[in-house]
Amino acid sequence: MKQKIQAHNNVLSLIGNTPLFKLNKIVDGFEGNFYAKVEAFNPGHSSKDRIALYIIEEAENKGILTPGDTIIETTSGNTGFSIAMVSIVKGYKCKLAVSSKSSKDKINMLRTMGAEVYVCPAHVSADDPRSYYEVAKRLHSETKGSVYINQYFNELNIDAHYLSTGPEIWNQTNGQITHLVACSGTGGTISGIGRYLKEQNPNIKIIGIDAFGSVLQKFHETGAFHKDEIYPYRIEGLGKNLIPSATDFGIIDSFIKVTDESSAHTAREIAKTEGLFVGYTSGAAMQGIKQLSEEGVFDKDSNVVVIFPDHGSRYMSKIYSDDWMQQQGFFDSVNNETNAISYIK
Repeated sequence: MKQKIQAHNNVLSLIGNTPLFKLNKIVDGFEGNFYAKVEAFNPGHSSKDRIALYIIEEAENKGILTPGDTIIETTSGNTGFSIAMVSIVKGYKCKLAVSSKSSKDKINMLRTMGAEVYVCPAHVSADDPRSYYEVAKRLHSETKGSVYINQYFNELNIDAHYLSTGPEIWNQTNGQITHLVACSGTGGTISGIGRYLKEQNPNIKIIGIDAFGSVLQKFHETGAFHKDEIYPYRIEGLGKNLIPSATDFGIIDSFIKVTDESSAHTAREIAKTEGLFVGYTSGAAMQGIKQLSEEGVFDKDSNVVVIFPDHGSRYMSKIYSDDWMQQQGFFDSVNNETNAISYIK
């Protein structure tokens, strides 16, 4: 009798169950134990695979999405890639409104995955007709048989992580997690994981990472939208110039802000100390841990899990480009991590 061939039907069965890694060198001297949930091990190389598959399958189950339909979304790149990947497997068309802040690597990946891409100016207000929010709405109204995912205001964004990432972390730590540190953009990741973990142990601290130039931390602290907090910044997929309903602010205990420059250097440091090639927001999350450690937030009994959302390959033209780092003024006499290349003739 022939044995069954051990093969996956398609890439979608690989989504989820990402590994947890103990961080060692980069946290040397810190109080506590630190672990990274590395979402780059999803087939689409980011945590957004989870929400793309979950939201699309929920739409199928409800009869909202049928074969041949078009999926439309607003994205800084990662969600778009995940939606494009799922669309290919399931037979849908895909139109994506992308922020011009997204790296060229991400935009080229979206085109390669067959998506119709609309690049929109990043530094305009959310209600500007040129913003990627408004462009996505327009594409939805103009495209017959389309479904707009709308991750920023879709409760299913939270549910996807409540049902998958949260339980994975609880089980991987055997319930010993004391702190979750995660970047907040749409807020679905931190809200879904945080909601699940708080149900298991309400003493677990949920800490969000925000960017300077974003309104999230101030809104969390005051309950009001402060437009004067908004100014341009470089980190993709972190922070917002609006308040996403996919963020459950009641679940989050506190926010801490990080700079573009420190986050870029810390992402490079993760690669050089831990051998994990991760993205810009991973650097931001790790930078948040550094700052929290300096403030004495953790102690020797702390078991801290940090979410590393995506893979470094999506930032080759940005934080992993010495030219880009130099152009941003991120290299100086102290912070110059450039390694020389030797050409042998």
